[in-house]
Amino acid sequence: MGDRARTPTLTALLCLGLCRGPCDQVQAGAAPKPSIWADPGPMVSRGSPMTIWCQGSLQADVYHLYKDRVSKPLDTEAPQNSSKKAGFSIESMSTHTAGVYQCAYHSRRKGWSERSDPLLLVVTGVYPAPSLSAHPSHVVTSGGNVSLSCSSEVTGDTFYLLKEGGAGPPRQMQSRTFRGRWQAVFSVGPMNASHGGTYRCYYNSSSYPHTWSYPSNPLHLEVTGVYREPSLSAQPGSLVFSGDNLTLQCRSGAGFDRFALTKDEGLTSPQHLHGQHSPYFPLGHVSHTHGGQYRCYSGHNLSHAWSAPSDPLDILIVGMYEKPSISAQPGPSVSWGEKVILQCRSEISLDRFHLSKEGSPAAPQLLRLQDAAAPFQASFTIGPVTSNHEGNYTCYSSDSTFPYLLSLPSDTLELLVSAPSPQDYTVENLIRMGGAALILVVLGILLFQARDSPGRLEDAARRAMST
Repeated sequence: MGDRARTPTLTALLCLGLCRGPCDQVQAGAAPKPSIWADPGPMVSRGSPMTIWCQGSLQADVYHLYKDRVSKPLDTEAPQNSSKKAGFSIESMSTHTAGVYQCAYHSRRKGWSERSDPLLLVVTGVYPAPSLSAHPSHVVTSGGNVSLSCSSEVTGDTFYLLKEGGAGPPRQMQSRTFRGRWQAVFSVGPMNASHGGTYRCYYNSSSYPHTWSYPSNPLHLEVTGVYREPSLSAQPGSLVFSGDNLTLQCRSGAGFDRFALTKDEGLTSPQHLHGQHSPYFPLGHVSHTHGGQYRCYSGHNLSHAWSAPSDPLDILIVGMYEKPSISAQPGPSVSWGEKVILQCRSEISLDRFHLSKEGSPAAPQLLRLQDAAAPFQASFTIGPVTSNHEGNYTCYSSDSTFPYLLSLPSDTLELLVSAPSPQDYTVENLIRMGGAALILVVLGILLFQARDSPGRLEDAARRAMST
């Protein structure tokens, strides 16, 4: 930059002395201030090429480029053919080419323009990359808050946080030391859909403010709760034998084309949402590692905004322990409206019991023993029973340490519910009919008396009024 051949027009201008800086000639009615920008952007990795563009009026005949507010121009260019802009190329970005740039242009009619707004050009990749992490999680509920921590083992005076595609300037914060590292913590929130995206951070030294580190690892911030929750189901069911095939399906409203499945890890939020276009999640041949609580999310392609999580779905792996026994008290045949107790008993020390009804879409009922001493059994009270309770029941046992690993199923117990016996309403109906007849007779007598003695009624009324 600076040793390229100049056009005859530019040479003539230089010979005529018209190329004095704008500080020398800023006249009333001067040419409007030009605009300045960098291509591909104001942050360029070390060793990469870039171009600074300056755009003025169509009457511009020469452009000057200034660096770090020095009065002497760094470079001079003629405008491109039939264009009102000029490009200043930098073949390889370095610590020397980073800085603050401005440009100005000259036109024969109005002389020199004022300088453009400052353009800060930053070179990255000079120091080792920092690390960027999210606390408590990369996945944040809408309305919540998250802290993004940028840290480095190398001394950094200022840290910068950038959002990919963000329109605003980088956020910056002075560093502090923590456990032998320099770091800055940026608070983001309350969260909404616009906060979702990819973030990176950098740091620099106060001695060289335009010289930055390599970028950190990208951090993808996902916002949940933006849309209504989907539903999650298991095929063939949530109770599955080890070795069987299992597929989970996430169902949502129309228009959603991205789905994510998470498996809960204790009380912590999911660390990542890996989206896919299919709502089906085949888990293949399941083993004990597949047991757990699952949720799913729905969203739109190329977006970091997600729905609220589905209701949790417990996947229970069957066949890990010996089968328990099941019995009914007072028996498997129950009259309509009565109660029955289904008792599940294990011969080994297990403290959780599950009761499942064949064909029921509901999750198995769960009871946990408070006393770990023998006998190891739980009693499920059902009733008052109706015909809906009739069917085949099976129970399982498990250990609270591994709550999603179940025993073999017990033998099946068939519960029979007898229909209610018909009642004889003859006596009650006769009493009702007799009461109605008596009321009719009394009414008839009263009407008859009122019709045959109107005079007596009038005399009685006059006597009552005179008194």
